[in-house]
Amino acid sequence: MNPKVYIIGAGPGDPDLITVKGKQIIDSADLILYADSLVNKKLFEEVKEGSRVLKSAGMDLDEMVEVMVNAVRNGESVARVHTGDPTVYGAIVEQMNRLSEKGIDTVIVPGVSSVFAAAASANIELTVPELTQTVILTRAEGRTPMPDKEKLIDLASHQCSIALFLSATLIKKVVREFIEAGWREEDSVVVVYKATWPDEKIVRTTLGSLHEDMRSAGITKQAMVIVSRAADRKLVREGKFESKLYDKTFTHGYRKGVKADG
Repeated sequence: MNPKVYIIGAGPGDPDLITVKGKQIIDSADLILYADSLVNKKLFEEVKEGSRVLKSAGMDLDEMVEVMVNAVRNGESVARVHTGDPTVYGAIVEQMNRLSEKGIDTVIVPGVSSVFAAAASANIELTVPELTQTVILTRAEGRTPMPDKEKLIDLASHQCSIALFLSATLIKKVVREFIEAGWREEDSVVVVYKATWPDEKIVRTTLGSLHEDMRSAGITKQAMVIVSRAADRKLVREGKFESKLYDKTFTHGYRKGVKADG
């Protein structure tokens, strides 16, 4: 491989959920620098002989950049491995900026985001016709402030599917802002802890019971919180909200519809 930094999305946890391209780069890289608190170590069982595998959790930004720059300048390829998809809460901008300042090229390889892994584990569709057709990916405001026009109460007012990253410690605030935005305490929530990992937990609850049910399950971090009417299995199974795509009366470029009776 060319001597550059490949920023790879390792997926949510299950090592089989990394992309083929991402795994090929990891297996042939000279240096692998990975987020050891979240990335599955099984991904590095087949790396080439002589490859160096380093953990990044104990490093600050300058230390990480120095390691990567030195490797590339020595003619080595670098796999910088992040959890999920690196373009969503991946903290990669600051790495790319500093690498660019040093004349180092970067390539992003996408991965399976935890939001989609969580939805799959919970067996839900995030966009159910005529119920919700929009998904907002966001977080509760904590130590990192939110832009003025992206306050959670404002986003929640859209009443669509909302997936909350990095918010497990702020659930009381989350519930309060959703209720103030017009949601009801009985509206459905799915919480998935460590989606696709062996110790995955799925909690199906409501806004009114969210805090207590998460506490009872011992979930305080590494959780995807999905607030959505699409998570209400009883509502979805009523059959009122179905796509027209496979309706026999629906015509499109690949199929002529059948006239409805009457």
